[in-house]
Amino acid sequence: METKRPNTSFSASRPNTDKGSEPENLLPRAVLRPNNYMLLDGEWKFALDSNDVGLHQQWYVRHTFIRTAHWPGSIESHLAEGKDQSIPTGWQDKVVAWYEREFLLPDRSESTSRSMIQLTFGACGYETRVWLNGYPLRTIEDEEIHFGEYTSFSYELPEEYLRPTNRLTVRIADTMDAEIPRGKQESHVYKRGGIWYQTYTGAVRSVWLETVERNRLRSRLEVVSENDDQLVRFSVTTRIHDPGDYTLRLQVFDLHAWEPLATSDFPLRLEVGQKQQRVVVDLKGAQLWSPESPVRYKLIAQLIDSEGYVAQIETRFGLRKIETRGRYICLNNKRIYLDGILYQPGTATYEEMKAHMEAMKALGCNLVRVHIAGVDPRIYNLADKLGLLLWVEVPSPHSSTPRSRQNHRSELLRMVSLICTHPSVVIWSLYNEDWGAQDIATNADTRQYIMDMYHYMKLAYPQYLIVDNDGWQHISFEGRLKSDLLTAHLYTPDLDQWKLLLDRLTKGELTDVAAFPLVVGDPFFYRGQVPLLISEWGGFGFANYGGPNQPQDRTEQIRLFKQQLRQYPVAGDMYTQATDIEDERNGLIDPQTGTLTVTAGLLNSADSEPN
Repeated sequence: METKRPNTSFSASRPNTDKGSEPENLLPRAVLRPNNYMLLDGEWKFALDSNDVGLHQQWYVRHTFIRTAHWPGSIESHLAEGKDQSIPTGWQDKVVAWYEREFLLPDRSESTSRSMIQLTFGACGYETRVWLNGYPLRTIEDEEIHFGEYTSFSYELPEEYLRPTNRLTVRIADTMDAEIPRGKQESHVYKRGGIWYQTYTGAVRSVWLETVERNRLRSRLEVVSENDDQLVRFSVTTRIHDPGDYTLRLQVFDLHAWEPLATSDFPLRLEVGQKQQRVVVDLKGAQLWSPESPVRYKLIAQLIDSEGYVAQIETRFGLRKIETRGRYICLNNKRIYLDGILYQPGTATYEEMKAHMEAMKALGCNLVRVHIAGVDPRIYNLADKLGLLLWVEVPSPHSSTPRSRQNHRSELLRMVSLICTHPSVVIWSLYNEDWGAQDIATNADTRQYIMDMYHYMKLAYPQYLIVDNDGWQHISFEGRLKSDLLTAHLYTPDLDQWKLLLDRLTKGELTDVAAFPLVVGDPFFYRGQVPLLISEWGGFGFANYGGPNQPQDRTEQIRLFKQQLRQYPVAGDMYTQATDIEDERNGLIDPQTGTLTVTAGLLNSADSEPN
């Protein structure tokens, strides 16, 4: 079949497609399109709606905005700038803010019968409404209000709403409601201070316009590889406005070659709407991705209509398999010890996070636990390239109710659908330390929900290890642990106490070791049948945890604790933590520069054989 490439004419630059080069991705997403885009970052008009009257007064039709604010940026920083303050301004219950800007209609050489203009928010929340020239927009998922603040969402701009000069109006609302996913932001349950942080919400990631095809592949792409049969399972999502016969063409390339390693065509009959489709490509002889050898491949996926018109996306992926075998974790059929570190990026920029990731690699880590936060998706690309395993967590609600569980599920599904291309992501946590599941030991409904989500993730996303509730109070049902890993948070600055805790834990004592019993529900008898991880330890330098404050003393204490830890049959450990953040002064990396404050390689135990 002859294929025709789409033609676009936005003024932004296209990805670099030279042989062997890595395309520069300026947008916070994992998938590239061979189109052009227009970033709407920069100065926007801004107004705080303290009394929440904007909707009633129809600010989206006409309003005089006195202030301006830079997008991306948080509502808190915009409030502080308006009051000439140097630090973010907090709020106590609910905050509503409006943003507005104009943009010129981009020139398009492609006809409206072939293409449309799409508006995408990299992340914005918690509640977002959008108007174009006074007309309300609905997301591609048909939402009048988009809920969530950690993942991207898009609007197809109706041609009848567009003008030569266009006015875009955005209303953002957030609340300290404990039933919505908040991570470690303060709420009505957890107040700011200690380990609870300043709220950070609103226009927190880039927003852009781009030309997309009416019939195309969305930027949601899943990759599952099975090392044993050398088949790669790709799940693509089609978005169709014109029903008909299409061909899905997948081409896999070595990053340094012009000719594809594999090409497969799949005929599809597609109706109007959105549909997910799994297809399989044979990649015999392909190399596997690992921290020591982070080999990646390029995928070009094309949706070709009956006239040969092509809609294309491109991404990088790697082949790997993560699994548990008894008390061991295996990557690509080989045992691996997880030398990990807890990472809380907070308000760090992408460039700062990039420096942090490189520093964590220099510390000797092969895994980074991104602690209940949403991050710029380019970080996952960077981890793929660096060879860093990632442990991802859903930002938790702060109360346990049917509504909080529904919000938690929605946030999880949004997150996993956007980052399941990446070989670096190997572990997911559903909850952490009972936050948002405080009644896990007493409420059968809470346990049932977590078990249901554990089973769903294992069926829908078999490429991950799933942790039900990290740190303690894992769920057992009929003696079956509903977690792939038995994890414990152990904090003590005393080396003798550290040895005692490790000794008791590895002998199977599950109570009076961590802050709460390690397992709830039906009795569970640990005999090494699942991997045991110390998923938080250290905290040295944080006043409430004890331990030395001086870097040289902290280095020696970490070395001694790590040395003792490796004498016990555990599958991995996560030092707490990578950088200082607000009141927590226990980091090993300068948060601004990414410079190590301890010895390089300190957390690497590759030369130490586990017991």
